[in-house]
Amino acid sequence: MNICVIDVGTSSIRSAVTDGHRVICFRQRRTPPRMPEPGLVEFDASDMAEVVLQTATEVIDEVGGVDAVAVTNQRGSAVVWDRRTGEPLEPAIGWQDLRTVGDCLAWQDRGLRLVPNESATKLAYLLDLHDPDRTRDLCFGTVDTWTVWCLSQGAAHVIDPSNAAMSGMLTADGRGWSEAVIDLLAIPPTCLPEIVDSTGVVGNATALPGAPPIAGIIGDQQSSLIGQRCVLKGLAKLTFGTGAFLDVCTGAERPAFENRSPRGTFPIVAWQEGGDLVWGVEAMMIAAGSNMSWLIDDVGLLTDAAQSMELAGSVADTGGVVYVPALFGLGTPHWDFGARGAILGITGGTTAAHLVRAVLEGVAHRAADLMEAAEADSDCRLERLRMDGGMSQNPVFIQILADALGRPVELCPVPEGTALGAAVLAGRALGQWSSWQEVADSWSPRAVIEPAGTLDRDRWHEAVNRAARWHPDLSAISF
Repeated sequence: MNICVIDVGTSSIRSAVTDGHRVICFRQRRTPPRMPEPGLVEFDASDMAEVVLQTATEVIDEVGGVDAVAVTNQRGSAVVWDRRTGEPLEPAIGWQDLRTVGDCLAWQDRGLRLVPNESATKLAYLLDLHDPDRTRDLCFGTVDTWTVWCLSQGAAHVIDPSNAAMSGMLTADGRGWSEAVIDLLAIPPTCLPEIVDSTGVVGNATALPGAPPIAGIIGDQQSSLIGQRCVLKGLAKLTFGTGAFLDVCTGAERPAFENRSPRGTFPIVAWQEGGDLVWGVEAMMIAAGSNMSWLIDDVGLLTDAAQSMELAGSVADTGGVVYVPALFGLGTPHWDFGARGAILGITGGTTAAHLVRAVLEGVAHRAADLMEAAEADSDCRLERLRMDGGMSQNPVFIQILADALGRPVELCPVPEGTALGAAVLAGRALGQWSSWQEVADSWSPRAVIEPAGTLDRDRWHEAVNRAARWHPDLSAISF
């Protein structure tokens, strides 16, 4: 069964045809967001729709037709458009945008916990900007909602729970929109999309060749979780992109904590089928692959990411250098927005190779931090972790990661598991998979990397303490 998966990312849009095991054909277009001022992240929703239709049409034409379409996407962004004309209102606001930080802090003082990377306060901002009297007939959506609206030419205004949960407006049990939150933010219920299953036909992609059914909708990290067959309780994956996310499937029972836990993880809706929710726990690293970009673009120490393998692999260790990858603060378990990157232990004998290896070790240490927090909050020992993302192409880093985790690392059959997960959901809707056990049993990693050593976690924790609270005013902010 061939599925066209449309993956709407933060800086690019990818369309692929996949059977859920391998990618048959692929198109990618860069669509970097606009950053008009520090802290502001915007994008053109019309341009996004154009690229979605262009890339999806190209891959469908190449294979001569598909059985279904699925959508996976960046989470927490906000798009508002006119219901009658379908024209989006400017700007669409990206998940990284921080313009509503003050609003979030003000609501927190009133007992409503919202965070700026959720879409709730972004929606309120856009409504205040374009419809202060709340009299217009507008539609709101996260990126999945907008994509499905465009694919169906306005016939479907929907969202799945994995994305709805990242809005800050879902009820705690994940069953519907919170009347309390939308009333406080003055959000008209009519502008909100219908919450539908992650796997199931919601309409037809009439804007694409053959008008295939739209049969899967899922947030990107949940899609990677499913793509790497972590669909049973206790299975977990690590995705390394600009940041990094560790997600654990915890099953039908919602995690005990409502928002962020004391260990810095979050409950997530993994997916919904037949009205039944599957839950998970997510831990987040703010800076992962962005450390490679820093070495390439800002420091000029590397010409490309591939060179890091050669340099880091040329030395047996870091020569005592420890790097804390807190370029934009620290996520799980610390959530210290005032922490900053640190390089400790430099001597006269430190070389570029030692520094590059220290950067890779720092990212691996942070992954171990995520694992420890996720294990505690999921009440699951993670016997092994599955891995995808750009850094899964670096064998030196993968070995360092296995050593830091002290667990085997299993590599996804393709670099990005997101396409596979959305395809599984669509295939499940059309009867391709008889059970989730069958999905789990179909896991076949391209390689398994066993730990071959250990990293000094005590020295790592000492280094993190030195990097913490570098900007106390920012460290005091907590969501």
